[in-house]
Amino acid sequence: MLDDFVLRALLGGVGVALIAGPFGSFVVWRRLAYFGDTMAHSALLGVALGFLLHLNLTFAVILVCQMLALLLFFGQRQRFLASDTLLGIFSHGALSIGLVVLASLDGVRVDLMAYLFGDILAVGRADLGWIFGVGGVVLAGLLWLWRPLLAITVHEDLARVEGVAVDRVNAAFLLLIALTVAIMMKVVGLLLVTSLLIIPAATARRFACTPEIMAVFASLIGCCAVGVGIYGSFHFDTPAGPSVVVAASLLFLLGLLFPQRVNEGSRKVR
Repeated sequence: MLDDFVLRALLGGVGVALIAGPFGSFVVWRRLAYFGDTMAHSALLGVALGFLLHLNLTFAVILVCQMLALLLFFGQRQRFLASDTLLGIFSHGALSIGLVVLASLDGVRVDLMAYLFGDILAVGRADLGWIFGVGGVVLAGLLWLWRPLLAITVHEDLARVEGVAVDRVNAAFLLLIALTVAIMMKVVGLLLVTSLLIIPAATARRFACTPEIMAVFASLIGCCAVGVGIYGSFHFDTPAGPSVVVAASLLFLLGLLFPQRVNEGSRKVR
């Protein structure tokens, strides 16, 4: 029989994988990996502000990620700086400010390794509530945006001509990704969040014939990576969060041994 903390770790990891699959698919299609990194780095600023203002840390991380997502959305509409330059400024700026704030707090001891690389074995009941509660809202929002978001991904100008509210859909999608990153942080940590978004989706890409199937496959592959990673962590006495990402990477390499399956219906978003 599984110990309670192992069961909670599995449930938390599976919950995150189910959420990350569909979002990771869009991250791969739209080449937004650097955006995910920026959100992950900003999460440390949320942790710092949570300690400073005595807020719930998960709530503080969500708040900061949402604010930064809005700043990035409006910042990307200006023409003075390229998007990747802007992302780099926000990413490293938020991470550095968070570290400075944490260093200036007297009497506060923070396990940075847990925040940077995750501590899936420390997932508690409250964390599960955040993961499945917020995750359900996030997935419902993505389902609502699915078709207009696919249209924008295939051809943004054509989607605009067809009446899709491109700016509003893009803004809502960035806010949803920010929420996703915030709840993933507890499981795989700030530095590994993007890996769990990208690697299962990249693996699923080889086998899916439609966008919807790719999203489902990405979630299933993420769940497998969580199970294998936690098992490997116990068997080889390795850190659980990185072990999950190593398992996902091994599944990706294994997937390369099989021929890629692509049809014309899914090629445009891939």
